[in-house]
Amino acid sequence: MTSINNLKIVETVLRDGHQSLTATRMRIADMIPVLEQLDNVGYHALEAWGGATFDSCLRFLNENPWERLRTLKSHLKKTPIQMLLRGQNILGYQHYADDVVTEFVNRSVDNGVDIIRIFDALNDVRNLEVAMQAAKKAGAHVQGAVVYTISPYHTDDSFLKVAKNLVELGVDSICIKDMSGLLAPYNAYNLIKTFKTELSVPINLHTHYTSGMASMTYLKACEAGVDILDCALSPFAMGTAQPATEAIVAALDGAERTTGINKEQLYPIADYFRGVKKELAEAFALNTAIDIDTKVLSFQIPGGMLSNLLNQLQEQGAADKYPELLEEMPRVRAELGYPPLVTPTSQMVGSMSAFNVMVGRYKIVPKEIRDMVLGKYGSAPAPIDPEIQKIIIGDEQPISHRPANDIQPQLDKLRLELAEKGFPGAAIEDVLSYALFPEVALNYFAARATPRVSVEDMVAFC
Repeated sequence: MTSINNLKIVETVLRDGHQSLTATRMRIADMIPVLEQLDNVGYHALEAWGGATFDSCLRFLNENPWERLRTLKSHLKKTPIQMLLRGQNILGYQHYADDVVTEFVNRSVDNGVDIIRIFDALNDVRNLEVAMQAAKKAGAHVQGAVVYTISPYHTDDSFLKVAKNLVELGVDSICIKDMSGLLAPYNAYNLIKTFKTELSVPINLHTHYTSGMASMTYLKACEAGVDILDCALSPFAMGTAQPATEAIVAALDGAERTTGINKEQLYPIADYFRGVKKELAEAFALNTAIDIDTKVLSFQIPGGMLSNLLNQLQEQGAADKYPELLEEMPRVRAELGYPPLVTPTSQMVGSMSAFNVMVGRYKIVPKEIRDMVLGKYGSAPAPIDPEIQKIIIGDEQPISHRPANDIQPQLDKLRLELAEKGFPGAAIEDVLSYALFPEVALNYFAARATPRVSVEDMVAFC
């Protein structure tokens, strides 16, 4: 019998691990052969859905993400399935109407999700309310996430304030979501000590290895009393992913707070995923040798995105401006109110910075940046620079209410649109897929109408 003081592990190999290292290209056929083994490890949960997996299934893998979820559930009899949800953004890059958010959460739970981690890029809890209410009503474990970042306006007290607001909304646990690997070991100790003193719910820590500090951060978090850690099996760990599950389990073996997981049980599963990683790298021409990049501590955009921005500059014949871009990103982030750099704000700040160095500061302003300044994504952590605000929106006044209040119900309109495009009577899951990624979903629906290889045949082939 395991001790109540045991540290719990969320395994991310089926979602964030491959999202971070292989561009979210792992297929359900790659997962099925080891699902029962994963189910028997004794994990707190398997993070296996949400994030970018939904988009990737439709866009690149010719898979139905809902079918993937049902398949996962049919094999995972013991271990809860966890997903990542972007609050009012769901799994897309804009705010959706409340009826779409509620229905998406309901269908997620009905199809197999047990734990929903819900976050907002700006830590604006108003953007989490509807998703959390729906998840609670549907019977899921609701985990509210506090997005961690570094700025003059982000302190332990400010993070605690967000966490307390989440607890007031009724969350079952709190996640400290450090998406860029910015949380240093001793800062983690202090923050988690504060949370454990002030909050009554379990604390989960999620970080990335990007800066090279993650394993040290996890050890200090254990000393501070953290309840749950996110880890990935070694083939899909480190780099820009999480610390390796086997290493964390081994490091705590025999310690006061052990994980209760037998590391020997992990080795054959890791060996299997080593083969999967190699095959994905070859099939999709991926570079999986991702180095630690401590520059993230200054720019706060993960190395993979820095590479994408460099490619954008090269395509425009402006690669020589890359050093300027590195200086511009922190400046733009400060001018826009120090938003944490996580989807979708990381992409928005990065693109704005690229435009600034290529054509002049704020000469071209993407619609998403204008909407951010108008408050349509929520309230920024710090005041937006008045001069920059004037340049972007003139005399128009930002909204102060919950952004989704301005969005009319969308489900009926979406059903009608799908019928007009040749898909009458579509299943509600298909309507939701269309809501998030209209063109991508339509292409998938068309491809699905043609004969294709079954999942079972794919497994046999792999």
